[in-house]
Amino acid sequence: MISRLFMIHQNLPSMMRRSLTYLLHNRGHILPPRDRLHTATCCLQDSRRSTTPDSSSENPSSSLRKRWKDTADTVIIGGGCVGVSLAYHLAKAGMKDVVLLEKSELTAGSTWHAAGLTTYYHPGINLKKIHYYSIKLYEDLEEETDQAVGFHQPGSIRIASTPTRVDELKYQMTRARWHPNPQYLIGPEKVEELFPLLNMDKVLAGLYNPGDGHIDPYSLTMALAAGARKYGAQLYFPAQVTALTPQSDGTWNVETPHGTIHAKRIVNATGFWAREVGKLIGLEHPLIPVHHQYVVTGSVPEVKALKKELPVLRDLEGSYYLRQERDGLLLGPYESHEKMKLQDSWVTNGVPPGFGKELFESDLDRIMEHVEAAMEMVPVLRNAEIINIVSGPITYSPDILPMVGPHQGVRNYWVAVGFGYGVIHAGGIGKFLSDWILDGEPPFDLIELDPNRYGKWTTTQYTAQKARESYGLNNIVGYPKEERFAGRPTERMSGIYEELKTKCSMGFHAGWEQPHWFYKPGNDTGYKPSFRRTNWFEPVRQEYRQVMEKVGVIDLTPFGKFTVKGKDAINLLDHLLANIIPKVGFTNISHMLTPRGRVYAELTVSHLSPGEFLLITGSGSELHDLRWIEEVATQGQYSVEVTNVTDEVGVLGVAGPLSRKVLQKLASEDLSEEAFKFLHSRRMNIAGIPVTAIRISYTGELGWELYHRRQDTSALYSKIMEAGQEESIDNFGTYAMNALRLEKAFRAWGAEMNCDTNPLEAGLQYFIKLNKQADFIGKQALQQIKEKGFRRKLVYLTLETDNVDPEGNESIWHNGKVVGNTTSGTYSYSSNKSLAFAYVPTELSTEGQKLEVELLGKHYPATIVQEPLVFTEPTRNRMQKKSGSTKTK
Repeated sequence: MISRLFMIHQNLPSMMRRSLTYLLHNRGHILPPRDRLHTATCCLQDSRRSTTPDSSSENPSSSLRKRWKDTADTVIIGGGCVGVSLAYHLAKAGMKDVVLLEKSELTAGSTWHAAGLTTYYHPGINLKKIHYYSIKLYEDLEEETDQAVGFHQPGSIRIASTPTRVDELKYQMTRARWHPNPQYLIGPEKVEELFPLLNMDKVLAGLYNPGDGHIDPYSLTMALAAGARKYGAQLYFPAQVTALTPQSDGTWNVETPHGTIHAKRIVNATGFWAREVGKLIGLEHPLIPVHHQYVVTGSVPEVKALKKELPVLRDLEGSYYLRQERDGLLLGPYESHEKMKLQDSWVTNGVPPGFGKELFESDLDRIMEHVEAAMEMVPVLRNAEIINIVSGPITYSPDILPMVGPHQGVRNYWVAVGFGYGVIHAGGIGKFLSDWILDGEPPFDLIELDPNRYGKWTTTQYTAQKARESYGLNNIVGYPKEERFAGRPTERMSGIYEELKTKCSMGFHAGWEQPHWFYKPGNDTGYKPSFRRTNWFEPVRQEYRQVMEKVGVIDLTPFGKFTVKGKDAINLLDHLLANIIPKVGFTNISHMLTPRGRVYAELTVSHLSPGEFLLITGSGSELHDLRWIEEVATQGQYSVEVTNVTDEVGVLGVAGPLSRKVLQKLASEDLSEEAFKFLHSRRMNIAGIPVTAIRISYTGELGWELYHRRQDTSALYSKIMEAGQEESIDNFGTYAMNALRLEKAFRAWGAEMNCDTNPLEAGLQYFIKLNKQADFIGKQALQQIKEKGFRRKLVYLTLETDNVDPEGNESIWHNGKVVGNTTSGTYSYSSNKSLAFAYVPTELSTEGQKLEVELLGKHYPATIVQEPLVFTEPTRNRMQKKSGSTKTK
């Protein structure tokens, strides 16, 4: 099959044919933008006619040439590779009425000009599953659809040219070994063998993924379209959506010039048109197009002489990718945030109505430093003739990850937008969304892609600043506990942000600024990331001791907070939650499960007054959890009022053995053990300020969480700090809280439990009431799981390490094989050892079992121990009372 890019390039004027070295010294002497745009577009269409014999039927102009459907189960808006993949997967899975609407023609937008890279690699966890599925699908798609896809799989190599980059590759290896994705850490000799054209002077190591490569995006989309039609989907184009009208029953009327379709659900998969479609229903999706450029060379003799295709090269320090394109090379840089270009006019003024298969004006100056780095790494580039520079729009979200799934606040409106890497995501996301739509729950956890991770705080200015940063830092070292600072702070600042911002290292949590750790005189301050213990390690030890021995204060304002009230509030929560409903004045920990019995969320539930509840969740799952609650309430027609009060309510946590003594000085009520017991809650005043006080602390120590009006946070904090001077009160941050919770063996949602885990294997049996009368969601599935048993179990490990600690998602080894993975970890300041939770096979889950944890390429001995390492304060009190009672007898 003739390469799509090659067909474009053959007709370019000879004046484009200059070596990269020539262009380095003669910038600007390339094809004028208007001509280049015209040539690239026209020649691409010529190439498609040559490779798609029935293209006349694929590109109807004035008529759709097919019968119009006026009803559909699912209407997908957008005919790029992602939208077409979803149509293919839904139809293949058996959905009868799948309709895709494309405003111009398939692949218009970002798909047609993409470089088409495919890779098993991803630094995240479950996105590896998306990449894996995509590649396996693409390998078989040509045979299934009888459509050529132009899939090349020469592998890929990520180059490490500094010691820190070598650490990064080792860090990624331990996060990948427990996945099926093939990935290997290789030395310089193997790198040179695989890519003999490299200058090896700086190469220290490589991360090799066999099976990686590139695919023709146009051919891929057409093959998926053929498959979608084969299984019964209808693809209409040109068919622009002009209006979206929600109906009272949650369905939609989708209006087009050809007529209206009544749909059960709609999916916005419109690429850089996503904002326009969102605005049709009053949503402002935080997306912005960026200019991405790549350079294509003519034939390079040294490349032509090779006996097999070169692997795709990613030079992390040079911040570019490079792959073979026929007998030449294709080079795609990611320029710095200062030099990269946003198409921000599309955000303010909208996308030009006719824009579809056009390109932007290229700008060689923006990418020249990366071109120079590539010429140094691959010297044959110096004399290669450049025959094209492609500059096209790709859509970025603030954090570079796409937005995938149902949208909170709008019934049956789904999105699959913001794909900076749509080609490799298309196959897996199509399958993921199809399964979710058909089964009513996600097949696995991908909360990092949840469109509801953004909210009203995500302004256009923030989106632009973060997209610029994300693009510019595309190949930055991926440290654990990474922080990025563009666009901060947002409007989500607690009442003590200004007071604390110079005293601590702040972390970013769903738009909020929250202290990670605090500075003391003599500390090495600031954000200094590392794969090993770094500047926060000893200060966090001090904070840990502060809470264990005295009293500390932590800002917990980022918590997600909802109120649920109404005549059906108890019935709704009894159906949503696997735990019993707490009595008035009581609090408990409860879990929302999926129909398959997976842990969708963990909530702190307080029954404030008859039929009135306060629900607390983590900052990162605020709208994720709210959407689920609202959906269940609506589907069950419960008479309730669910209100998100996250932005109105501040939270301060006060914890430590002296916390009662400090708060009692300010409290309007008795805080003694007898009067205010663990897991009790009540409304009261602290220093004259109204609060809802809950006797609970994620530290596991004596403590309270104080919920109050956000405008009162500063005054409340000042009063508490003033009252605690005699007790040497001080601040502590989330790093110390994490160490404290892990020593108490407290699980964390998103780590030990999520939509990949059931609560039984996670050791949450205490909170799961299978014998309660209510038929809560997931109950039947859990009963079946309990009867059948489970293959893995969460265990508690101590490790003997040196200067590195587990973070989570590292590989667990036993007898030379990978048998599991950690979920979270830290350093235990009480035992002076590293500590981690991990999932391992049940046969390896007994106390005393010896295992190994891989950290930065080294296997550290680990032992399963009884949990917890440190008993909670309530448990210590019970043990003390029991011991005293025994002695009295």
